[in-house]
Amino acid sequence: MTCRTYRGSCHCGQVQFETDIDLDAGTAKCNCSICLKRRYWCAFVSPEQFRLQSGADKLADYQFASGSVHHRFCTTCGIAVFGQGKGPDGAAFYSVSLVCLDDVDPVELAEAPVNYFNGRDDNWSMQPNETRHL
Repeated sequence: MTCRTYRGSCHCGQVQFETDIDLDAGTAKCNCSICLKRRYWCAFVSPEQFRLQSGADKLADYQFASGSVHHRFCTTCGIAVFGQGKGPDGAAFYSVSLVCLDDVDPVELAEAPVNYFNGRDDNWSMQPNETRHL
């Protein structure tokens, strides 16, 4: 598959976005405290690949630990729509919640490769020993 434009939203629809994602390039799940509790499944994209269409005024921001990632969620329905920050290399990114994509085929998601990150131990280059619960 190649890069495709998807439309997404929060549960109540007040926050809407478009994003260009190549699901074959891989998705991500992490065992850090926030990703684990939200069961967050995402794809990382560059800022040029993410376009907020509506709802900027409905987004809240949560940060913790180093504060390097902004975890954005809808203030009306509470859905975590995306995150944004800078990676260890300094490159800006968006992490798009795949479950917020409105027009993705479930087969595409099921076939997308998943990369696992060990955020719990702050060892991002190492896959956690256990991933079945993520």
